[in-house]
Amino acid sequence: MKDDFYEILGVSKGATAAEIKKAYRKKAIEFHPDKNPGDSKAEEMFKKAAEAYEVLSDPDKRAKYDQFGHAAFEGGAGFGGGGMNMDDIFSQFGDIFGSAFGGGGFSGFGGFGGGQRRVKGSNLRIRVKLTLEEVANGVEKKVKVRRKVQAEGVTYKTCPTCNGSGQVTKITNTILGRMQTATTCSTCGGAGQTIDKRPSGADAQGLKMEEETVSIKIPPGVEEGMQLKVSGKGNGAPGDGIPGDLLVAIETEEHDTLKREGDNLHYDLYISFSEAVLGSSKEIDAVGGKVRIKLESGIQSGKILRLRGKGISSINGYGSGDLLVHVNVWTPKELNREQKEFFERMQNDENFVPKPEKSDKSFFEKVKDMFS
Repeated sequence: MKDDFYEILGVSKGATAAEIKKAYRKKAIEFHPDKNPGDSKAEEMFKKAAEAYEVLSDPDKRAKYDQFGHAAFEGGAGFGGGGMNMDDIFSQFGDIFGSAFGGGGFSGFGGFGGGQRRVKGSNLRIRVKLTLEEVANGVEKKVKVRRKVQAEGVTYKTCPTCNGSGQVTKITNTILGRMQTATTCSTCGGAGQTIDKRPSGADAQGLKMEEETVSIKIPPGVEEGMQLKVSGKGNGAPGDGIPGDLLVAIETEEHDTLKREGDNLHYDLYISFSEAVLGSSKEIDAVGGKVRIKLESGIQSGKILRLRGKGISSINGYGSGDLLVHVNVWTPKELNREQKEFFERMQNDENFVPKPEKSDKSFFEKVKDMFS
């Protein structure tokens, strides 16, 4: 069970916004990475305090938390169980620490924090359409992507505004004393560098557009609407920044005869009345090619034949689904005189009178089985 947010900060449920902020600052300074280098417990408490403050400092989130507790943020709201990294915390709440740590420069935990940061380029998004066979087996796609990269010959220099720190600090006098805040440098955008020499064809950031062939490995079992990420194949960033990512949205083509439902596939097989009576052998479509199935004599319309493992591979690696063959007996709409006379003679024949067995499930039972 997660710890109570009020208890984490050491305040009562009736605490004011100012009291909550003061309590968070106290906890954050106590467990700050600069004061507790290499201490995993301090890191955990530091993150918990940030999570508690993120919720309790927001009136709407606080009201939901007071009414529903942690359940109010299940499914992605809030920090999702304390999953913030240190960069997130410093970027959102770094000004609260004031001058407690020498002007907002944070070390500890791998050097995260409010000092110079590596700027990340913007992400790119593309769509990739897959056949059912590609979805079932996985595939490697090569696509051409136009992305920004650093132009050859571009050079950068230290930002004169922030002197390479990526931040500018501001000190104000308040009734509580001198308060120091740090914000991202507007000149360099936090990179700590500005462009020095720009070759022809480069933009204001020293980047130019190029076309690149990117290989995308798509695992088996992906579904329509899923999004895959190819790290570092988005737009570049100036200086020693980090390229963005390429986000790949999955689209799937409709198959002529197979319908997908989760990891299972469905196939509608239509047979003649004589094939149902006498039995038959039929060839049907499957993702791996054609497969042949045997129909016993006397098979009933609505019968479902299950071919195990002939469906789609699970994207989570839990095996493969099945191919469900739905048997439909096709009733002729037009008969010649001889055929009509035959069926008229058979109307009262004992073999043609419906005699469903207990093992013959009704339509509703079949639907129930499919969804159970």
